[in-house]
Amino acid sequence: MKYDFTSIIDRQGQDAMAVDGLGMYPGMSPSKPKGGFDFIPMWVADMNFPTVPTIPEAIIERAKHPAYGYFAPRDTYFDEIIKWHQKRNGVNGLKKEYIGYENGVLGGILSALQCLAAPGDAVLLHSPTYIGFTASLKNNGYRMIHSELKKDAEGIYRMDYEDMEAKIRKYHIHAAIMCSPHNPTGRVWEQWELEKAMAVYEQYAVTVISDEIWSDILLDGQKHIPTQQVNDYAREHTVALYAPSKTFNLAGLIGSYHIIYNEALRDRVEARGSKSHYNEMNVLSMHALIGAYKQEGYEWVDELCQVLTENVRFACDYIAAHFKGVTVSKPQGTYMLFLDCTQWCEDHGQSMDELLQAGWDVGVGWQDGRPFHGEHHIRMNLALPKCRVTEAFERLDRYVFG
Repeated sequence: MKYDFTSIIDRQGQDAMAVDGLGMYPGMSPSKPKGGFDFIPMWVADMNFPTVPTIPEAIIERAKHPAYGYFAPRDTYFDEIIKWHQKRNGVNGLKKEYIGYENGVLGGILSALQCLAAPGDAVLLHSPTYIGFTASLKNNGYRMIHSELKKDAEGIYRMDYEDMEAKIRKYHIHAAIMCSPHNPTGRVWEQWELEKAMAVYEQYAVTVISDEIWSDILLDGQKHIPTQQVNDYAREHTVALYAPSKTFNLAGLIGSYHIIYNEALRDRVEARGSKSHYNEMNVLSMHALIGAYKQEGYEWVDELCQVLTENVRFACDYIAAHFKGVTVSKPQGTYMLFLDCTQWCEDHGQSMDELLQAGWDVGVGWQDGRPFHGEHHIRMNLALPKCRVTEAFERLDRYVFG
């Protein structure tokens, strides 16, 4: 490969929550391992790979100029976003005026929600649910109504359209949050699935907020279908949110963006986001995006997806062969696994707290799945060099599940 996905980078002391945050967040972060074990970070959803070189090059080049005052986004910023979506997702007709900056996807979700619903109103989400949605909606007074994803005969998570419709009717819902690809299950929705979902939403005049931050992380040749491209209703009634942060590991720089085609909806969301005077772009994050969306970035992401596909294949095969009582629906996107340990806990008389701690004790920094609405689930990040993924699963086999 052209780019480096095998070096083990030392992130200690480099402001990385994934390695420096052990024990910092009770009930959330792993505890430090016992003596004799180093820590393998598999909880925070960021990557343990060096990013594409064009990003630090772009940041350094801009940082050489000694003035960092007020600025306006360059046309190149918008041009590269437009080109990225055209080349990677087949999106045509995207214009500069449809794109707006957001400090983060969650902030964009809240700006959109505040235009669509009042505190106390019900909002439809799928379950399992990304923990960031839960915290943001709870903190802002919204009522979360969950429609549980169901596994089909092949173990693939699917939307339950009858349940979605029933809950929209019962709770008079007019705002829904989609996650595409889905976090934490890793589903990449097919065209027909999105069409059926949008048919339900259209029937009940539901506006959709679609978190598509994972849309570049696709496995086994999967293809992302932007929610707004499903049909005319989706185009005019969807707020879509993207960022280079998940793709290129730039979360610490801050910088996301929305795409909104409907002018009235766009005006309202942008007005809401501007009220705090906080939702403003950082000049270095702008240059980071421009560096990410260069030709080298396209090549780097393609190689990244190959590496992640192999890591996911290895992990799922290893679980099936070695961890009796543990199941996992093989993700089609993202780099996260969502392990179902229900049967294992029952067979071994262990609680989730005991199981999680057993992994942390041997340095496997996996994450409690209960805040994601997985009662006996564990979330695992596989965006690490293959040797570290292998080491983690061998430790789990020897000391935890064996």
